Amino acid sequence: MLLKSTTRHIRIFTADLQADQLVPAEDKLTLDVDPDNELLWNDAALQQVYRKFDELVASYAGADLTDYNLRRIGSDLEHFVRSLLQSGQIAYNLASRVRNYSLGLPRLADEGNDSDHLVIR
Repeated sequence: MLLKSTTRHIRIFTADLQADQLVPAEDKLTLDVDPDNELLWNDAALQQVYRKFDELVASYAGADLTDYNLRRIGSDLEHFVRSLLQSGQIAYNLASRVRNYSLGLPRLADEGNDSDHLVIR
């Protein structure tokens, strides 16, 4: 049975990705970060999300994989993404087809910064 946790920027499935299809797998979790590309990511920030995901999954070692536990991991990751945005490690993507400032209202980057995106300060 496929379990999933879906937040605005984090999606977790008890599945394996095969040929661009999710195949249910009880022993594997698949993480989809920011599927709507609302945020601008760099590799360092994305790696932080993956490490946090691994840490959260490890904290549930030995526990039954339930819908509730999966949603808690997803919710904790969503809060972590918000902390990355607030610290300026990632930013809103103004070229995104979706503009939902669910992680906080943006403001323009500091003067003198030729940035094409908004940041949280």
